[in-house]
Amino acid sequence: MQAALVDGILESLRIGVGFLWTAAWAIIMGLVITSLVQVYVSKERMAQVLGEGNLSGLTKATVFGAASSGCSFGAVAIGKGLFKKGAHTVNFLAFMFASTNLIVELGLMILILLGWEFLVAELLGGLILIAVMAVIVHLTLPENLFDRVREELNERDSAAGVTEDPTCGMEGKDEFSLVTDGGETLKFCSAGCLETYEQEMASSGGWRDELLSWGGWYKIGNQYRKEWSMIWKDVIAGFLISGFVIVFVPQWVWNTLFLQGDGLLFSAENALMGVAIAVISFVGSIGNVPFAVALWGGGVSFAGVIAFVYADLITIPVLNVYRKYYGWKVMAYILGVFFVTMAFSGFLMELLFDALDIVPNLAGAQTASDQTYFKLDYTFYLNLIAFALSGFLLYVYRRGLGAPGQYRDPVCGMRTDEDGPSVSYDGETYYFCSNACKRSFEKHPSEFAHQHPQVSESGDSQSH
Repeated sequence: MQAALVDGILESLRIGVGFLWTAAWAIIMGLVITSLVQVYVSKERMAQVLGEGNLSGLTKATVFGAASSGCSFGAVAIGKGLFKKGAHTVNFLAFMFASTNLIVELGLMILILLGWEFLVAELLGGLILIAVMAVIVHLTLPENLFDRVREELNERDSAAGVTEDPTCGMEGKDEFSLVTDGGETLKFCSAGCLETYEQEMASSGGWRDELLSWGGWYKIGNQYRKEWSMIWKDVIAGFLISGFVIVFVPQWVWNTLFLQGDGLLFSAENALMGVAIAVISFVGSIGNVPFAVALWGGGVSFAGVIAFVYADLITIPVLNVYRKYYGWKVMAYILGVFFVTMAFSGFLMELLFDALDIVPNLAGAQTASDQTYFKLDYTFYLNLIAFALSGFLLYVYRRGLGAPGQYRDPVCGMRTDEDGPSVSYDGETYYFCSNACKRSFEKHPSEFAHQHPQVSESGDSQSH
């Protein structure tokens, strides 16, 4: 019994890590493309163009969302900022969905792990979902409730001194703030976003010039690091959970939860159950794709799997964030609207794909346990290229090549300047990107004091 359990755990880890290895290059390449878009595609101030609940505002919300990828929690935080500044309810909901479901890295993962049919269903169904959601909101929106909640949210955040990060829209923090030449105090959610703002202010020339300079690649490296910081937990959790689900959840569980058979009733039940499983799965962002592979391998229908993938914005942890931001009534409204539209879109995709006779057939396909994940094939070579590119971007960032600021934080390695927090130790002055790094230095100064604070033009540290 104990040996069987150990074997099961090892097999779960083999499958989970194998899935991660298979999709690693797609995740990395997707995040690199996303970083390029975030850094070099100029976007208008979103809140100013999302205030109208018309087709133009909905289209812009979808496009902005797809270009502003992030984790579920990041999307919800940015959506809150847009809502506070006057974005129409349907537009900030569309923005959140697009920024978690219509993004490059998610599409590549779905293509590799589930196949092109699921990718088409994700993209086409995602657009249909946004359209259906817009219709439902326009028909059912309790305007007075949302107007009142917006006022209360602004009053509460104003009293608490909460402001939005001007670079990403998330909540700014006191420890990451600066005063502009005009006397305005700006707050940022992290040292990375503060640095992004400083880079934007110091930029000169177009994107072609930027890509020919270390400063331009430093920006991409900084954005790439931020993108990873938002999703890595969901990614790791999703892949590991999928392995354990495939190995330890018996087939009868899936057969009980998801009705087996042909017909509209079975498709509808599977779509509803797919969304319900997503709500309690606690896995969001792109981490739910490997979980979807486990469902597909368990015999869950096309409608159930694609509906599950749609539903990362109504997991229990995300619902709790809605409750904190907007209260129980708005949380319940968002849950109801998203649940119905996500299940309906999954149901509709199966009907459409069945009519076109392109629903994938599992018969004869290799199971996850039968597959060999680590071998010399195209995945191996693509991963080598992706890991090399990732290492290059992180090296440029960590070395501070082309970064603004003449000092290097001895704790994290980021560039900073004389305006940041500082400490004198052993006759040398050290500058920090944040108070958090300063506190780390003060606790164990001898561990970091060997890092000389000033940085030369070539990117090497030197004593001053």
